[in-house]
Amino acid sequence: MPTTVTAYRSNEPGARLEPYQYELPDLEPGEIDIDIDSCGICYSDVSMIDNDWGFTPYPITPGHEIIGRVRAVGSAVTHVDVGDVVGLGWNAAYCGTCRQCIAGDQNLCPGAQSTFIGRPGGYADIVRADAAAVLPIPAGVDPRTAGPLMCGGVTVFTPFLEYSILPTTRVGVIGLGGLGHMAVKLAHAWGCEVTAFTSTGSKTAAARELGAHHVLDSHDGQAIASARDSFDLLLSTVNVPLDWNAYLGTLRRQGRLHVLGAVPAPLDIANTELMMANRSVSSSPSGSPTTALTMLDFAARHDIAPVCETYSFDQVNEAVDHLRSGRARFRVVLER
Repeated sequence: MPTTVTAYRSNEPGARLEPYQYELPDLEPGEIDIDIDSCGICYSDVSMIDNDWGFTPYPITPGHEIIGRVRAVGSAVTHVDVGDVVGLGWNAAYCGTCRQCIAGDQNLCPGAQSTFIGRPGGYADIVRADAAAVLPIPAGVDPRTAGPLMCGGVTVFTPFLEYSILPTTRVGVIGLGGLGHMAVKLAHAWGCEVTAFTSTGSKTAAARELGAHHVLDSHDGQAIASARDSFDLLLSTVNVPLDWNAYLGTLRRQGRLHVLGAVPAPLDIANTELMMANRSVSSSPSGSPTTALTMLDFAARHDIAPVCETYSFDQVNEAVDHLRSGRARFRVVLER
């Protein structure tokens, strides 16, 4: 029998999210239905609601930082059972046969299907996904705050595995918001010396509480210049253009700038800042299921949890507006 889902959707750019219902067909063998307990509000949800990137398929039901309990499983699903606590992130399905999937880099699959772009996402009571995208939440990870780990957490964790970052690495984190505060926690637990760049003076104390050894004002050009040749890795977690050449100058020889925020404008970079010091610029989308599982294990071992503000699902518009305002500290989560 069809399953009835109650959800929230936006019908045009910037519009309020309105409740509606839709029906799911019978489960396919490799699919899972999840009763949603909570869903983080990632800023990419807001960007899609507002059509900031220019390709939002309206109407849209956002949500891709999902924690819940398995409601039903298809006949081919073996790694989770009904009632298990599971998580779902940016992608809800992969092709499973391309080179990227075979290599374990499913987040780079050209046929990957988003959890909420082109299909209803997690601002709902039920969500459906392919089994390969649904991950069990390990003991030691609090399900109440785990939602943001499924996207933001794995996003900031990916470069640490991808580039074999060492505990002796000096890491700078640009921005202390939803992504940045998790990056500071992670880098500190990894054993790195961590510097947080923030434009908000009130976040200085919070940055130190999160694990930053040093804090610099990202609006102070002299402060940035004083950090020249300081970092092996810079993680940029903001979604606005910066003076990229000034930040590149803070990298040591063979250092890397890794851009995690979805910056809408081209990066204005002088090649000489790269060439003369053999520096690199890179980026990555979220992370693979294997990386996400490793991240969850690491979070459990080191008691890493996002700092969250919670709203009920029927307060979804207030929650989205709170995130838009820039006042969130640091992640916003809908909970049932």
